[in-house]
Amino acid sequence: MNEYTLNFSSSSEDNGKFKLLELPPELCKLVESAINSNTSPSLMIKGQPNEDAVLCTADKTYTVRSIVLSNSMVVATPPAASSSEDSEDSIEIRDQLNEILELVPTVPKLHKLESLLRGQEYDDGDIDDMYDDDEQRPTKRWRYTYEDVSGSIQASEVELQRGLKERRILTLNGQLRPLRPSYLTTILELLLNTLVSLSLPHTAAPVDRLVDTLAQAYDIQRDVSTQVMSWFGTILSDSWDMDVDAVVKEVGLGLLRPHKDGPIAEAEFLQKWRKAVGDTFEARVSLQLLSGNYLSDRSLTQEVVQLTYFPSSALPVEPAARFTDLFLTRDRWTADDLAPFLADIVVDSKDRDKLLLKYARAVTGSEGVWYMARAKYNR
Repeated sequence: MNEYTLNFSSSSEDNGKFKLLELPPELCKLVESAINSNTSPSLMIKGQPNEDAVLCTADKTYTVRSIVLSNSMVVATPPAASSSEDSEDSIEIRDQLNEILELVPTVPKLHKLESLLRGQEYDDGDIDDMYDDDEQRPTKRWRYTYEDVSGSIQASEVELQRGLKERRILTLNGQLRPLRPSYLTTILELLLNTLVSLSLPHTAAPVDRLVDTLAQAYDIQRDVSTQVMSWFGTILSDSWDMDVDAVVKEVGLGLLRPHKDGPIAEAEFLQKWRKAVGDTFEARVSLQLLSGNYLSDRSLTQEVVQLTYFPSSALPVEPAARFTDLFLTRDRWTADDLAPFLADIVVDSKDRDKLLLKYARAVTGSEGVWYMARAKYNR
């Protein structure tokens, strides 16, 4: 057995300098692939001083957690080259570690977009207000760019781009502008009407013709309508393949939003929804498309089903606060009814089941399994 001389580092700069990071299998493969191809893996630590740190790859986000070790570990390196004959048998202890950093997959922290871009909404009749209309001078109004939010939002690039799309955030003159929901509904209804009036196939509609028609007939900016079309389908070689379900869903949400405080009868709502999308697409209307955005209740007479707008996106992002809100809204939930309101705060079904075990209790009755709050909340 070889014997080595242990020397402690005399440099105070080494203390606390080293961190041991445990990589999950998928990140190990990513790093190994980068080494084999002689490239650098895309890894970035994100987080403000008041936030828990996350590690982002090109397409995933991981929470960085500290795990205390029961046995300490040391970081040891060979000493610097010297003329001493026994230098090769010496090891220098640089630091002592009492913890390792663990990476756990997590949902991207995209909720911060709403606060950053509040008050920046783009609406009907809006113009490029970066310039004074009379003197054509730049105004002092601040707008966020993609680069601005990319550095502060704890999400990978792929997740951030998907989040901007799902939150209907336009990029105009390099600036991020959330599109007002009511105006988005108007644009989609006009697109559907234009497809029908011009007898254009929704699977291969000419982009330029649609954009020009909306600009000339309804004063919708070309870059706005083009981006909206890209959110709700695929644009390839000036041809738009519309995602019918996505468009029908958004039109339905537009009709349901006004009913946040006052419910609407299900039959009446479905009738309005079918009329809004037209004869061509009315067969695609289904309440399943709006899952996670409404509550359904029967009237006291048990004859009329009422729908109330209740979007999961408006609920707190912290699990404890979200469950509090959910159980204040309803005393009990079925698993199927509850799942859509947890989808945006969990990584997968296993993560969701862990939250259910922590914050809810299952009760089996004659009607099946119901989930109720572990703690009582006052209405």
